[in-house]
Amino acid sequence: MLIRAGYEISFEVESPVAMLALLSVHPSRNKDLRTPQRILAIPDVPIYHYTDTFGNICSRLTLPAGGATLSADFVVEDEGTPDVRAPDGPQMPVEEYPDDVLMFLLGSRYCETDRLMQVAWAEFGHLQSARDRVEAIVKFVHDHITFGYEHARPDKSAWNSYQERQGVCRDFAHLAITLCRCMNIPARYCTGYLGDIGVTPIDAPMDFSAWFDVYIGGDWYSYDARHAVPRVGRILMARGRDAIDTALTTAFGPLVLKSFLVRAQEVDSIDS
Repeated sequence: MLIRAGYEISFEVESPVAMLALLSVHPSRNKDLRTPQRILAIPDVPIYHYTDTFGNICSRLTLPAGGATLSADFVVEDEGTPDVRAPDGPQMPVEEYPDDVLMFLLGSRYCETDRLMQVAWAEFGHLQSARDRVEAIVKFVHDHITFGYEHARPDKSAWNSYQERQGVCRDFAHLAITLCRCMNIPARYCTGYLGDIGVTPIDAPMDFSAWFDVYIGGDWYSYDARHAVPRVGRILMARGRDAIDTALTTAFGPLVLKSFLVRAQEVDSIDS
């Protein structure tokens, strides 16, 4: 299937402000692009790109006095199949994990494994299969947290979400990631596009989405605690330990977000 995706985000600033943005499609999806994928700025400003330690494309720019609008519009081809379920079987011992996977067992800024260790083992310690543990965690988080955009705040951690029982997709992901790590299952945070493809459309403005990957049986598999069912059409933008590594924009100075539009929908052709 073909998916047309993109965004338009406008900022207002009184004086020039440096910005770091992770708004590009992740390089792992570059081969699927059917039209060019570029960040456009109005007014036009220089944008420089580099690749971070997680393989994400990071963009550096300076918003001019008055502000700017960043946008992108592209078509990507997708297999159109739901998220693949992880294989069943005994959980891999920690000593067998590859070196580059170990960081995704550790606590991080928004994933406090120390605070949720006892909760995790009490809820999921009786399960032997890594897949069973992950799927039980997904169901637990989905049932435990009530979704609502009004519950979003930038400093909310997995522990806060567990206590408050409300949040947005990133909070679902942070709590699920933390519980997985507590059970010695490597988990990493993902952000990107997820349109209402193959499901009943939600009557609300679209936003970027957050989900998580788990390392089971020598490979990574995507799970989504907010929706709790396999979905179609995920377009990865960035991944890392948690949202601190994948912030869509980081401003090094005061600004006002004036407008925010995200889109991702199935189309018949690249010209649709």
